Order: sequence, then C-alpha cells, then structure tokens
Amino acid sequence: QVQLVESGGGLVQAGASLRLSCAASGLPFAVKAIGWFRQAPGKEREFVAAITWSGGSTYYPDSVKGRFTISRDNAKNTISLQMNSLKPEDTAVYYCAATYRWGTYRVSNEYDYWGQGTQVTVSS
Repeated sequence: QVQLVESGGGLVQAGASLRLSCAASGLPFAVKAIGWFRQAPGKEREFVAAITWSGGSTYYPDSVKGRFTISRDNAKNTISLQMNSLKPEDTAVYYCAATYRWGTYRVSNEYDYWGQGTQVTVSS
C-alpha cells in the first residue's frame, strides 16, 4: 500500500525559508518520479517541482525556479522541497505525489498516488 506523508509546513514571513519533506512507503518498484504540487483556495492545483526516481532529473516551473530545490534520498524513501525567498503568493497546501508512468511530470493527472498535504502560509 503506497503512502505519502508530507511534513514541514508552517507560517513564515516573506523572504524566509521552509523545508518540506515527503516520506514515501510502499512505492511501486517501477516508480518514475515524485512531484510536488500546491493548491491555494479557489485555485487549481499547480505544479511546483518534480524529480525522477532513478536519474534524479529535476523539473520546475518558472514561478519557483531558482528559489525551490527538490531532492531525494532513495535509501530513506524521502523527498524534500527546500523553499527559499518565500513570497505571499507561495501560500497554499503543498502535496507530494508519485507516478509510475512516463510523462512530463508537470501535470497532476499523470500522478497516481497523493499525500494528504501540508499547509504553507507566507505573510507579507
């Protein structure tokens, strides 16, 4: 049974940093990538970052490139999202997700398993 559990969210001021973690268990042997998405109230779920499980290739949208860094520890089945220079517009619930399909890794419907989310609030 696949489980993804996010942690590390909180309330910070603009300009601060946060590190989110996603603890994964029961992942399919052929998992291809882990992604982070976020969803603010009244908005659609938005791609934040992804990393391939084997090669470690990373993907980011322009909105977070240079500020966010995704990394993985395969031995611990943990995926982290380091978020620096946070802005109020980064406020959202952040989800990690796993896919065992090849794809762009930037679209939420490519992902098969989701965590419950962790709230990040950035005050101005």
